[in-house]
Amino acid sequence: MGLFDWLRRRPKSAAIPEALWQKTLANYPFLAALAVDEQKDLKMLAERFLADKEFSAAGGLELNDDICTAIAAQGCLPVLRLGLAAYGDWVGIVVYPDEFVVPRQIADADGVVHEYDDVLAGEAWQGGPLVLSWHDVQQAGDGDDGYSVVIHEFAHKLDMLNGEADGVPALHSGLSEENWIAVLDRAWEDFCRRVDGGEETILDPYAAESPAEFFAVLSEAFFLIPDVVAGEYPALYELFCRYYRQAPLTRLTKADKAASTAAS
Repeated sequence: MGLFDWLRRRPKSAAIPEALWQKTLANYPFLAALAVDEQKDLKMLAERFLADKEFSAAGGLELNDDICTAIAAQGCLPVLRLGLAAYGDWVGIVVYPDEFVVPRQIADADGVVHEYDDVLAGEAWQGGPLVLSWHDVQQAGDGDDGYSVVIHEFAHKLDMLNGEADGVPALHSGLSEENWIAVLDRAWEDFCRRVDGGEETILDPYAAESPAEFFAVLSEAFFLIPDVVAGEYPALYELFCRYYRQAPLTRLTKADKAASTAAS
């Protein structure tokens, strides 16, 4: 029985084949950089995630083992030290082959309703499913821009755990909401100033849209290009280290040193 077969049957637990897991790690350098014990923990978490969630395809895509495992591995990285309970209030994941269109309605100041189509790579619905473009899922870690649509949308889910997405996720003990808001808002306001001033930023300018988008974009960057986050917003980087209970900059520095040693 293949992995996707057991996904559809939703077993309590089942092992991701080792060859598939190693292939997934190799495809995403920020996952390959994890220490051996972290990779083992992530694999176990991803297996539980796959057993708990319901995947479905849209737009003509055919789900397979590679798709489900890639999403599970990337999506479980943010909760590696938080646990799957942080994703406990939703079940569905819908995957499109590429960007998808979502019809929108907005009322202007005069009460006139305008309709338009929003083209998206991912979207998280509060209390509902998470929607992703498989094409974009595969782009994670390809460049130096810290892009991972999976981590972005899963960060929104963390943000929504205590209500509407506002950049303030449910905080565990030891983290003050007052301090979180102060650090996040200070960094966001500075980033908005830079974007509004025409600066070309490494971090996605979309982060200037709102504190919620800033949290999601900076979460992507935290795991993929932590040196940029630590360099530009050190207080926010340290806050994220405490929230996610991970230190990606230390992790990637060790991985780079190990790679250099092996190559010499």
